[in-house]
Amino acid sequence: MSDEQPRKKVRLTGPDESASTSLPEFDPVAAQLEQEKNAGITVFASQAAGFGGLVKKRYTDFLVNEISTSGTVYHLDELTGPAIKAVKKVEKEAEAEEKEAQAGEKEKAPEAPKPEPAAATEAPKQDNAETAIKERMEEALASISPADMDILKNIFGEKTTSDICNLYAKSIARPERKTRDHGSLQSEVIGDKQMRTDAHINVRRIFSGRVDTMTNDDNTIAIKIAAAANNHPNARALPGSKGKNNRPKGKVGWDELGGEHLHFTLYKENKDTMEVLYWIASQLKLHVKNFQFAGTKDRRGVTVQRVSAYRIAADRLQGVNPTLRQARLGGFKYMPQGLDLGDLYGNEFTITLRECTFPGQQGDAAARLELAKKIVGDAVSQFQERGFINYYGLQRFGTFAISTDTIGRKMLRGDLESAVEDILSFSPEALAAADNPDQASTKISHDDIARAEALHIWKTTKKSGAALDKLPRRFQAENALIRHLGWVDRKSGDLLRAKDWQGALQNIPRNLRLMYVHAYQSLVWNTVAGRRYELYGNKVVAGDLVLVHEHKDKEAYKQEDEETIDDAGEIIVRPAAHDTATSLEDKFERARALTPEEAASGKYTIFDLVLPLPGFDVMYPSNELGAFYTEYMGSEVGGKLNPRDMRRKWKDVSLSGSYRKLMAKPQGLDWEVKPYFQDDEQLIQTDLDKLIAKAKEEGNADALGGAEALLGSDKSLEKSLDEKTQEDTKMADGTEEQKLAVIIKMQLGSSQYATMALRELTKGGVTAFRPDFQGGRLS
Repeated sequence: MSDEQPRKKVRLTGPDESASTSLPEFDPVAAQLEQEKNAGITVFASQAAGFGGLVKKRYTDFLVNEISTSGTVYHLDELTGPAIKAVKKVEKEAEAEEKEAQAGEKEKAPEAPKPEPAAATEAPKQDNAETAIKERMEEALASISPADMDILKNIFGEKTTSDICNLYAKSIARPERKTRDHGSLQSEVIGDKQMRTDAHINVRRIFSGRVDTMTNDDNTIAIKIAAAANNHPNARALPGSKGKNNRPKGKVGWDELGGEHLHFTLYKENKDTMEVLYWIASQLKLHVKNFQFAGTKDRRGVTVQRVSAYRIAADRLQGVNPTLRQARLGGFKYMPQGLDLGDLYGNEFTITLRECTFPGQQGDAAARLELAKKIVGDAVSQFQERGFINYYGLQRFGTFAISTDTIGRKMLRGDLESAVEDILSFSPEALAAADNPDQASTKISHDDIARAEALHIWKTTKKSGAALDKLPRRFQAENALIRHLGWVDRKSGDLLRAKDWQGALQNIPRNLRLMYVHAYQSLVWNTVAGRRYELYGNKVVAGDLVLVHEHKDKEAYKQEDEETIDDAGEIIVRPAAHDTATSLEDKFERARALTPEEAASGKYTIFDLVLPLPGFDVMYPSNELGAFYTEYMGSEVGGKLNPRDMRRKWKDVSLSGSYRKLMAKPQGLDWEVKPYFQDDEQLIQTDLDKLIAKAKEEGNADALGGAEALLGSDKSLEKSLDEKTQEDTKMADGTEEQKLAVIIKMQLGSSQYATMALRELTKGGVTAFRPDFQGGRLS
């Protein structure tokens, strides 16, 4: 075995090679550096030596624990929580009270007279009952005016309108039936947002609130009979059992439990946040909008975050645990308020870098281990002192060959047709895999193949139905564009919106639509941030920007020094801070330039500085950097845009701008170099591993919810930690090559990217593990 350890290489597939080409190995670090260059990520904050490694080779190599605004790091440390105990306590009190009330009523109530048996001839006849039901249906249908019928037909069409009216009439004729017994309907796709709004308003008005409507993810409308206010008068008074004004009935009130919002800890492995919440909602027969969270988490990793659910009983949510795969719920607690996006300080990351290589490594295993510890120690020391440039990470720019910032640049320039074409573009490689699946030598995901096939159908036939049938639903932007552009007028059969590019883009969900222009802003910010560090390093200079609200105590002037008399000799009355019309958000987003005296005072550091994302309501640096904004944005690659002219008639691309800290510094930094032998060896424990190990050690799994609650039906989590360890180390007898892993633990703010922190620490030597599923995506 050679003393010099070569850097590990991963076979990746580029976006443009044909499916039948056998690709040579190439350096993934070089490929990643090229992507970073295209995203404006070019500069490092320190000169410490870097090292190579592989991140996310196993999803358990990337642990993320959310940090609350108060600094609490959330962990899955129990599968119950205070909410379960609170409900049980209040339920017992309510049941005792109810029994006392029933006993008192029984003593007071007179004995009811026994009914006389009815004669057989007096039994109601079936024919009479059916006749009465038919008459009531006819009366209900007759109550709908011709004008209202026309409105419904214009929205839903003839057949769906008839079905809605019959559904309503049956509910009037058979009021004793439960809501679910009446069944439900689903409209055809209604692509126009205003038409969907009209549908909800008119159905509610025409049927006096007896018919409920709800828009589905595919822009169809679900229609059913509305639930009665008191459908089950004898139901137990539990949270979620609602009486008048949608409040819990009886003694058990939400305030008594702690609030209307149930907060809980969501632990997930290799899953999207929304994927798990959609499953939970489906199990509880709820809309996913009942759930709120502070921020989404990475899919490929093990993540822990808090979620809030509006008016849901804790035991109902706890009951979902056995149905979940690679996810668990715990830490239930009722709170007065729900969570909103941004309600967090940041995240704590525990990251394992595998197959690490170090410059100059040679000698035996012990020598390589000592060298690794020295290099990592020096790198961590400088990383902790100097921080890292607060770049937007590569995920901000998308994974397809045409980046999101390219699309955003075209939207800002008004080239909307080209922006739509870019979103609907696909890789020839993915289409070739669809046409010749047996001949494709690269592994392309089924979704990417189906996407290419669907977009090809749309481009060649303009048949939206056939394209949408093939297109996976997770491609929301493509779905929305085709639905709008492919809308067919029922009378003429023409594609009346075929060239309505703005309308098509407007049909994309707003957060996704804004992603494109925000990506362009991110590209500009990244490029300027690198230029700023090249010009001035970590020195503070005149014209640099700081946020006003952060540094009022350092300002060179004070309000008392301002003039108190105007030119006419009148006293100037200045409002108090709380008496101004400026919103809190505006106050937080105001910046000012430093004077030469302030820059030289030593009161400010590079960690105080901000740079603007281009917009019409921001200040640009009043030094050489301000001119660079104009130079870069005015260039071909910058889109030939003017940073001081960012208003647009279309509100969604009229950018006000904002500010972002130039530098970031990790907190709670810790590290370890760990030898290992097997590629699949688990090197750090997840929260669930710790929970199971604790339960087994104490011999008290029931105290944590029982073995079934811990493991549910998920066989992938059934192995104990001991079994995993035995498997991982069974070949570690000295015959296997020893490898080195670096484990990094750090806390970052909510707007800071762990990938950019790792880039600085390793000097770009770390690459993300990617399975061979490319399909026209970037390597």
